[in-house]
Amino acid sequence: MDSLKNLYRIGYGPSSSHTMGPSNAALRFKEENIDAKKIVVTLYGSLAATGKGHLTDRAIIAIIEPIDCEIIWRPEEFLSHHPNGLKFQSYDEKQNLINEEIVYSIGGGALHYEGEIISYKSFYPYNQMEEIIEYCQKSGKSFWEYVFENEDYDLADYLTKVWQVMKQAVERGLIKEGVLPGGLGLARKAYQYHRKTQIMGKQYKQSGYLYAFSLAVAEENANAGKVVTAPTCGSSGVLPGMLYFLHQDMNLREDEIIKALATAGLVGNLVKHNASISGAEVGCQGEIGTACSMAAAAATQLMGGSIRQIEYAAEIGLEHNLGLTCDPICGLVQIPCIERNAFAVRSAMSAAIFALFSDGTHFVKFDEVVRVMKQTGHDIPSLYKETSVGGLALEFSKRNRAL
Repeated sequence: MDSLKNLYRIGYGPSSSHTMGPSNAALRFKEENIDAKKIVVTLYGSLAATGKGHLTDRAIIAIIEPIDCEIIWRPEEFLSHHPNGLKFQSYDEKQNLINEEIVYSIGGGALHYEGEIISYKSFYPYNQMEEIIEYCQKSGKSFWEYVFENEDYDLADYLTKVWQVMKQAVERGLIKEGVLPGGLGLARKAYQYHRKTQIMGKQYKQSGYLYAFSLAVAEENANAGKVVTAPTCGSSGVLPGMLYFLHQDMNLREDEIIKALATAGLVGNLVKHNASISGAEVGCQGEIGTACSMAAAAATQLMGGSIRQIEYAAEIGLEHNLGLTCDPICGLVQIPCIERNAFAVRSAMSAAIFALFSDGTHFVKFDEVVRVMKQTGHDIPSLYKETSVGGLALEFSKRNRAL
Protein backbone atom coordinates (compact mmCIF):
# COMPACT_ATOMS: atom_id res chain seq x y z
CA MET A 1 0.00 0.00 0.00
CA ASP A 2 1.01 3.57 -0.68
CA SER A 3 1.76 6.28 1.89
CA LEU A 4 -1.11 8.06 3.62
CA LYS A 5 0.33 11.26 2.14
CA ASN A 6 -1.09 10.12 -1.19
CA LEU A 7 -4.50 9.42 0.33
CA TYR A 8 -4.81 12.68 2.26
CA ARG A 9 -4.06 15.24 -0.46
CA ILE A 10 -4.45 18.93 0.27
CA GLY A 11 -5.90 20.97 -2.58
CA TYR A 12 -8.88 22.79 -3.98
CA GLY A 13 -12.32 21.40 -4.82
CA PRO A 14 -14.74 20.58 -6.14
CA SER A 15 -13.37 17.22 -7.35
CA SER A 16 -10.14 15.36 -6.72
CA SER A 17 -10.54 13.22 -9.86
CA HIS A 18 -12.05 15.91 -12.11
CA THR A 19 -10.27 19.04 -10.88
CA MET A 20 -7.22 18.27 -8.75
CA GLY A 21 -5.90 15.38 -10.87
CA PRO A 22 -6.37 17.04 -14.29
CA SER A 23 -4.81 20.26 -12.95
CA ASN A 24 -1.69 18.38 -11.88
CA ALA A 25 -1.54 16.57 -15.23
CA ALA A 26 -1.91 19.87 -17.10
CA LEU A 27 0.91 21.44 -15.09
CA ARG A 28 3.27 18.57 -15.87
CA PHE A 29 2.44 18.63 -19.59
CA LYS A 30 2.84 22.41 -19.75
CA GLU A 31 6.25 22.23 -18.08
CA GLU A 32 7.33 19.57 -20.58
CA ASN A 33 6.03 21.63 -23.55
CA ILE A 34 6.76 25.18 -22.46
CA ASP A 35 7.57 26.31 -26.02
CA ALA A 36 4.27 25.09 -27.48
CA LYS A 37 2.00 27.65 -29.12
CA LYS A 38 -1.15 25.64 -28.52
CA ILE A 39 -2.20 22.74 -26.30
CA VAL A 40 -5.28 20.65 -27.08
CA VAL A 41 -6.80 18.63 -24.25
CA THR A 42 -9.34 15.92 -25.06
CA LEU A 43 -11.52 14.73 -22.18
CA TYR A 44 -13.03 11.24 -22.35
CA GLY A 45 -15.76 9.31 -20.56
CA SER A 46 -16.71 10.55 -17.12
CA LEU A 47 -14.32 13.50 -17.30
CA ALA A 48 -16.13 14.78 -20.38
CA ALA A 49 -19.62 13.88 -19.16
CA THR A 50 -19.37 15.85 -15.92
CA GLY A 51 -16.32 18.00 -16.59
CA LYS A 52 -18.17 21.29 -16.99
CA GLY A 53 -20.02 20.86 -13.72
CA HIS A 54 -16.80 19.87 -11.99
CA LEU A 55 -14.95 22.87 -13.51
CA THR A 56 -12.46 20.56 -15.21
CA ASP A 57 -12.05 22.79 -18.27
CA ARG A 58 -11.57 25.93 -16.20
CA ALA A 59 -8.98 24.25 -14.00
CA ILE A 60 -6.98 23.00 -17.00
CA ILE A 61 -7.13 26.29 -18.90
CA ALA A 62 -6.03 28.22 -15.81
CA ILE A 63 -2.95 26.00 -15.56
CA ILE A 64 -2.11 26.03 -19.29
CA GLU A 65 -2.29 29.85 -19.59
CA PRO A 66 -0.75 31.86 -21.20
CA ILE A 67 -0.42 29.10 -23.82
CA ASP A 68 -3.53 28.86 -26.02
CA CYS A 69 -5.65 25.92 -24.85
CA GLU A 70 -8.50 24.10 -26.58
CA ILE A 71 -10.75 21.60 -24.77
CA ILE A 72 -12.42 18.78 -26.73
CA TRP A 73 -15.23 16.78 -25.12
CA ARG A 74 -15.71 13.04 -25.83
CA PRO A 75 -18.25 11.83 -23.21
CA GLU A 76 -19.31 8.84 -25.29
CA GLU A 77 -15.76 7.52 -25.70
CA PHE A 78 -13.99 5.62 -22.91
CA LEU A 79 -10.28 4.87 -23.00
CA SER A 80 -9.01 1.48 -21.92
CA HIS A 81 -7.49 2.03 -18.48
CA HIS A 82 -10.02 4.15 -16.59
CA PRO A 83 -13.24 6.16 -17.21
CA ASN A 84 -11.38 9.41 -16.45
CA GLY A 85 -9.10 9.75 -19.46
CA LEU A 86 -7.32 12.82 -20.87
CA LYS A 87 -5.19 13.28 -23.97
CA PHE A 88 -2.77 16.22 -24.14
CA GLN A 89 -1.39 17.37 -27.50
CA SER A 90 1.05 20.23 -28.04
CA TYR A 91 1.51 22.12 -31.34
CA ASP A 92 4.03 24.60 -32.71
CA GLU A 93 3.28 27.88 -34.53
CA LYS A 94 2.68 25.94 -37.80
CA GLN A 95 0.18 23.60 -36.12
CA ASN A 96 2.60 20.68 -36.28
CA LEU A 97 2.12 18.13 -33.52
CA ILE A 98 5.04 18.26 -31.08
CA ASN A 99 4.05 15.91 -28.32
CA GLU A 100 1.13 13.73 -27.22
CA GLU A 101 0.36 12.12 -23.89
CA ILE A 102 -2.55 10.13 -22.42
CA VAL A 103 -3.17 10.24 -18.69
CA TYR A 104 -5.87 8.91 -16.38
CA SER A 105 -7.19 10.60 -13.26
CA ILE A 106 -7.82 7.49 -11.19
CA GLY A 107 -9.38 8.99 -8.04
CA GLY A 108 -8.34 10.99 -5.02
CA GLY A 109 -6.14 13.24 -7.17
CA ALA A 110 -3.87 10.37 -8.26
CA LEU A 111 -2.69 10.02 -11.88
CA HIS A 112 -1.63 7.14 -14.12
CA TYR A 113 0.18 7.80 -17.40
CA GLU A 114 -0.38 5.43 -20.30
CA GLY A 115 2.69 3.36 -21.02
CA GLU A 116 4.33 4.42 -17.77
CA ILE A 117 6.11 1.71 -15.83
CA ILE A 118 4.99 2.34 -12.28
CA SER A 119 7.82 2.40 -9.79
CA TYR A 120 5.82 1.44 -6.74
CA LYS A 121 7.08 1.60 -3.19
CA SER A 122 5.03 -0.43 -0.75
CA PHE A 123 5.02 1.21 2.66
CA TYR A 124 3.19 -1.63 4.40
CA PRO A 125 4.06 -5.32 4.77
CA TYR A 126 0.38 -6.29 5.03
CA ASN A 127 -2.37 -5.20 2.65
CA GLN A 128 -5.38 -6.97 4.17
CA MET A 129 -7.21 -5.96 7.34
CA GLU A 130 -7.15 -9.48 8.78
CA GLU A 131 -3.37 -9.69 8.33
CA ILE A 132 -2.96 -6.37 10.08
CA ILE A 133 -5.23 -7.42 12.95
CA GLU A 134 -3.27 -10.64 13.40
CA TYR A 135 -0.02 -8.65 13.53
CA CYS A 136 -1.47 -6.14 16.00
CA GLN A 137 -2.84 -8.88 18.26
CA LYS A 138 0.52 -10.68 18.35
CA SER A 139 2.54 -7.49 18.90
CA GLY A 140 0.08 -5.73 21.19
CA LYS A 141 0.10 -2.71 18.91
CA SER A 142 -2.80 -0.56 17.71
CA PHE A 143 -3.70 0.35 14.14
CA TRP A 144 -2.16 3.79 14.42
CA GLU A 145 1.10 2.31 15.73
CA TYR A 146 1.19 -0.03 12.73
CA VAL A 147 0.84 3.01 10.47
CA PHE A 148 3.57 5.06 12.10
CA GLU A 149 6.10 2.23 12.23
CA ASN A 150 5.81 1.80 8.43
CA GLU A 151 5.49 5.38 7.18
CA ASP A 152 8.13 8.08 6.70
CA TYR A 153 9.38 9.80 9.85
CA ASP A 154 7.52 13.03 9.10
CA LEU A 155 4.02 11.54 8.81
CA ALA A 156 2.91 13.04 12.13
CA ASP A 157 3.88 16.50 10.88
CA TYR A 158 2.00 15.94 7.66
CA LEU A 159 -1.13 14.71 9.46
CA THR A 160 -0.93 17.76 11.73
CA LYS A 161 -1.09 19.92 8.62
CA VAL A 162 -3.98 17.80 7.31
CA TRP A 163 -5.89 18.37 10.54
CA GLN A 164 -5.29 22.11 10.38
CA VAL A 165 -6.67 22.28 6.82
CA MET A 166 -9.69 20.19 7.86
CA LYS A 167 -10.41 22.45 10.84
CA GLN A 168 -10.06 25.58 8.76
CA ALA A 169 -12.48 24.22 6.15
CA VAL A 170 -15.08 23.51 8.85
CA GLU A 171 -14.66 26.93 10.42
CA ARG A 172 -14.80 28.80 7.10
CA GLY A 173 -17.87 26.88 6.02
CA LEU A 174 -19.73 27.55 9.27
CA ILE A 175 -19.70 31.31 8.86
CA LYS A 176 -20.42 31.60 5.14
CA GLU A 177 -23.87 32.08 3.68
CA GLY A 178 -25.24 32.52 0.17
CA VAL A 179 -25.68 30.50 -3.00
CA LEU A 180 -23.13 28.02 -4.31
CA PRO A 181 -21.84 28.56 -7.86
CA GLY A 182 -22.97 26.41 -10.77
CA GLY A 183 -26.46 27.53 -11.64
CA LEU A 184 -28.57 25.23 -9.46
CA GLY A 185 -29.35 28.01 -7.00
CA LEU A 186 -28.35 25.77 -4.09
CA ALA A 187 -27.99 27.74 -0.86
CA ARG A 188 -25.44 26.92 1.81
CA LYS A 189 -26.95 25.22 4.89
CA ALA A 190 -24.08 24.80 7.36
CA TYR A 191 -24.49 28.22 9.01
CA GLN A 192 -28.22 27.69 9.64
CA TYR A 193 -27.77 24.10 10.86
CA HIS A 194 -25.08 25.25 13.28
CA ARG A 195 -27.20 28.11 14.61
CA LYS A 196 -30.29 25.93 15.05
CA THR A 197 -28.31 23.22 16.81
CA GLN A 198 -27.05 25.73 19.37
CA ILE A 199 -30.60 26.46 20.54
CA MET A 200 -32.02 22.94 20.30
CA GLY A 201 -32.45 20.43 23.08
CA LYS A 202 -29.59 18.19 24.15
CA GLN A 203 -31.03 15.14 22.39
CA TYR A 204 -30.63 16.85 19.00
CA LYS A 205 -27.18 18.35 19.43
CA GLN A 206 -25.03 15.42 18.34
CA SER A 207 -26.81 15.00 15.02
CA GLY A 208 -27.09 18.74 14.46
CA TYR A 209 -23.43 19.45 14.99
CA LEU A 210 -22.34 16.46 12.90
CA TYR A 211 -24.55 17.67 10.05
CA ALA A 212 -23.34 21.27 10.36
CA PHE A 213 -19.62 20.44 10.47
CA SER A 214 -19.83 18.01 7.56
CA LEU A 215 -21.96 20.36 5.47
CA ALA A 216 -19.49 23.17 6.13
CA VAL A 217 -16.62 21.26 4.48
CA ALA A 218 -18.73 19.83 1.65
CA GLU A 219 -19.99 23.33 0.81
CA GLU A 220 -16.46 24.73 0.90
CA ASN A 221 -15.44 21.99 -1.52
CA ALA A 222 -18.37 22.80 -3.83
CA ASN A 223 -17.17 26.41 -3.78
CA ALA A 224 -13.66 25.30 -4.90
CA GLY A 225 -12.28 25.90 -1.40
CA LYS A 226 -9.21 24.30 0.17
CA VAL A 227 -9.96 20.81 1.50
CA VAL A 228 -8.35 17.43 2.15
CA THR A 229 -9.22 14.36 0.10
CA ALA A 230 -10.61 11.92 2.66
CA PRO A 231 -10.55 9.92 0.51
CA THR A 232 -11.81 12.28 -2.24
CA CYS A 233 -12.95 15.89 -2.58
CA GLY A 234 -16.55 14.81 -3.10
CA SER A 235 -16.50 12.98 0.25
CA SER A 236 -14.22 15.44 2.03
CA GLY A 237 -16.78 16.53 4.64
CA VAL A 238 -17.33 13.19 6.40
CA LEU A 239 -14.11 12.58 8.33
CA PRO A 240 -13.49 16.27 9.22
CA GLY A 241 -17.10 16.55 10.40
CA MET A 242 -16.59 13.60 12.74
CA LEU A 243 -13.19 14.69 14.02
CA TYR A 244 -14.24 18.30 14.59
CA PHE A 245 -17.30 17.17 16.55
CA LEU A 246 -15.36 14.74 18.76
CA HIS A 247 -12.54 17.24 19.21
CA GLN A 248 -15.03 19.67 20.76
CA ASP A 249 -17.33 17.18 22.47
CA MET A 250 -14.58 15.13 24.13
CA ASN A 251 -12.00 17.90 24.52
CA LEU A 252 -9.46 15.81 22.64
CA ARG A 253 -5.76 16.51 22.44
CA GLU A 254 -4.25 17.11 19.00
CA ASP A 255 -2.12 13.98 19.21
CA GLU A 256 -5.29 11.90 19.69
CA ILE A 257 -6.70 13.40 16.50
CA ILE A 258 -3.47 12.62 14.63
CA LYS A 259 -3.64 8.99 15.75
CA ALA A 260 -7.27 8.81 14.63
CA LEU A 261 -6.29 10.23 11.23
CA ALA A 262 -3.68 7.48 10.95
CA THR A 263 -6.24 4.75 11.64
CA ALA A 264 -8.84 6.30 9.35
CA GLY A 265 -6.17 6.61 6.66
CA LEU A 266 -5.27 2.95 7.03
CA VAL A 267 -8.90 2.01 6.40
CA GLY A 268 -9.08 4.30 3.36
CA ASN A 269 -5.79 2.97 2.05
CA LEU A 270 -7.02 -0.62 2.28
CA VAL A 271 -10.04 0.27 0.14
CA LYS A 272 -7.93 2.25 -2.30
CA HIS A 273 -5.38 -0.57 -2.65
CA ASN A 274 -7.80 -3.50 -2.86
CA ALA A 275 -10.74 -1.87 -4.66
CA SER A 276 -11.22 1.78 -5.66
CA ILE A 277 -12.12 5.20 -4.26
CA SER A 278 -13.09 6.56 -7.68
CA GLY A 279 -16.75 7.41 -8.26
CA ALA A 280 -16.18 7.09 -11.99
CA GLU A 281 -14.96 3.53 -11.51
CA VAL A 282 -17.16 2.06 -8.75
CA GLY A 283 -19.81 4.69 -8.03
CA CYS A 284 -20.29 6.75 -4.89
CA GLN A 285 -19.86 3.69 -2.68
CA GLY A 286 -16.14 4.09 -3.32
CA GLU A 287 -16.19 7.72 -2.16
CA ILE A 288 -18.90 8.24 0.46
CA GLY A 289 -18.83 4.58 1.49
CA THR A 290 -15.10 4.71 2.14
CA ALA A 291 -15.35 8.07 3.90
CA CYS A 292 -18.09 6.68 6.17
CA SER A 293 -15.91 3.67 6.93
CA MET A 294 -12.90 5.87 7.73
CA ALA A 295 -14.92 8.16 10.01
CA ALA A 296 -16.48 5.19 11.83
CA ALA A 297 -13.05 3.69 12.50
CA ALA A 298 -11.67 7.02 13.76
CA ALA A 299 -14.64 7.59 16.07
CA THR A 300 -14.46 4.07 17.50
CA GLN A 301 -10.77 4.48 18.31
CA LEU A 302 -11.31 7.89 19.90
CA MET A 303 -14.10 6.47 22.06
CA GLY A 304 -11.86 3.69 23.36
CA GLY A 305 -12.74 0.80 21.05
CA SER A 306 -10.60 -2.30 20.54
CA ILE A 307 -9.03 -3.09 17.18
CA ARG A 308 -11.81 -5.64 16.52
CA GLN A 309 -14.45 -3.02 17.31
CA ILE A 310 -12.67 -0.52 15.06
CA GLU A 311 -12.65 -3.05 12.23
CA TYR A 312 -16.33 -3.82 12.87
CA ALA A 313 -17.26 -0.13 12.68
CA ALA A 314 -15.28 0.27 9.45
CA GLU A 315 -17.01 -2.78 7.99
CA ILE A 316 -20.45 -1.45 8.91
CA GLY A 317 -19.69 1.95 7.39
CA LEU A 318 -18.77 0.44 4.03
CA GLU A 319 -21.25 -2.46 3.95
CA HIS A 320 -24.32 -0.26 4.29
CA ASN A 321 -23.22 1.98 1.44
CA LEU A 322 -22.81 -0.91 -1.02
CA GLY A 323 -24.32 -0.10 -4.40
CA LEU A 324 -24.44 3.66 -3.84
CA THR A 325 -24.49 5.29 -7.27
CA CYS A 326 -22.76 8.45 -8.43
CA ASP A 327 -25.29 10.58 -10.32
CA PRO A 328 -24.52 14.27 -9.65
CA ILE A 329 -27.12 16.68 -11.02
CA CYS A 330 -25.63 18.80 -13.83
CA GLY A 331 -22.24 17.25 -13.05
CA LEU A 332 -21.88 19.51 -10.00
CA VAL A 333 -20.51 18.23 -6.70
CA GLN A 334 -23.64 19.52 -4.97
CA ILE A 335 -26.78 17.39 -5.33
CA PRO A 336 -26.80 14.75 -3.88
CA CYS A 337 -23.13 14.99 -2.90
CA ILE A 338 -23.31 17.61 -0.14
CA GLU A 339 -26.20 15.99 1.73
CA ARG A 340 -24.55 12.60 1.35
CA ASN A 341 -21.58 13.88 3.35
CA ALA A 342 -23.93 14.90 6.18
CA PHE A 343 -25.84 11.61 6.22
CA ALA A 344 -22.61 9.61 5.98
CA VAL A 345 -21.09 11.24 9.07
CA ARG A 346 -24.28 10.48 11.01
CA SER A 347 -24.13 6.88 9.75
CA ALA A 348 -20.47 6.68 10.75
CA MET A 349 -21.33 7.70 14.30
CA SER A 350 -24.08 5.08 14.40
CA ALA A 351 -21.62 2.46 13.13
CA ALA A 352 -19.11 3.42 15.81
CA ILE A 353 -21.67 3.26 18.62
CA PHE A 354 -23.11 -0.03 17.31
CA ALA A 355 -19.62 -1.58 17.23
CA LEU A 356 -18.78 -0.27 20.71
CA PHE A 357 -21.89 -1.97 22.14
CA SER A 358 -20.57 -5.26 20.75
CA ASP A 359 -17.50 -7.24 21.75
CA GLY A 360 -16.18 -6.86 18.20
CA THR A 361 -17.35 -10.28 17.06
CA HIS A 362 -19.27 -10.22 13.79
CA PHE A 363 -19.96 -12.35 10.74
CA VAL A 364 -18.85 -10.30 7.70
CA LYS A 365 -15.24 -9.10 7.65
CA PHE A 366 -14.01 -5.75 6.35
CA ASP A 367 -11.84 -7.39 3.68
CA GLU A 368 -14.86 -9.25 2.33
CA VAL A 369 -16.92 -6.07 2.04
CA VAL A 370 -14.08 -4.36 0.18
CA ARG A 371 -14.01 -7.19 -2.37
CA VAL A 372 -17.79 -7.06 -2.72
CA MET A 373 -17.70 -3.30 -3.19
CA LYS A 374 -15.17 -3.65 -5.99
CA GLN A 375 -17.27 -6.27 -7.77
CA THR A 376 -20.46 -4.28 -7.22
CA GLY A 377 -18.76 -1.25 -8.73
CA HIS A 378 -17.83 -3.21 -11.83
CA ASP A 379 -21.40 -4.51 -12.14
CA ILE A 380 -23.04 -1.06 -11.86
CA PRO A 381 -23.87 0.34 -15.33
CA SER A 382 -21.65 3.22 -16.41
CA LEU A 383 -24.53 5.72 -16.44
CA TYR A 384 -24.55 5.48 -12.63
CA LYS A 385 -20.82 6.15 -12.29
CA GLU A 386 -20.23 9.91 -12.46
CA THR A 387 -21.58 10.47 -15.94
CA SER A 388 -24.71 12.47 -14.98
CA VAL A 389 -26.81 10.59 -17.54
CA GLY A 390 -28.70 8.36 -15.09
CA GLY A 391 -30.43 8.40 -11.73
CA LEU A 392 -31.09 11.77 -10.11
CA ALA A 393 -29.25 13.63 -12.85
CA LEU A 394 -31.50 12.12 -15.53
CA GLU A 395 -34.67 12.82 -13.54
CA PHE A 396 -33.63 16.43 -13.04
CA SER A 397 -32.94 16.90 -16.75
CA LYS A 398 -36.37 15.44 -17.59
CA ARG A 399 -38.01 17.94 -15.26
CA ASN A 400 -36.12 20.83 -16.80
CA ARG A 401 -37.07 19.74 -20.31
CA ALA A 402 -40.70 19.57 -19.26
CA LEU A 403 -40.51 23.13 -18.00
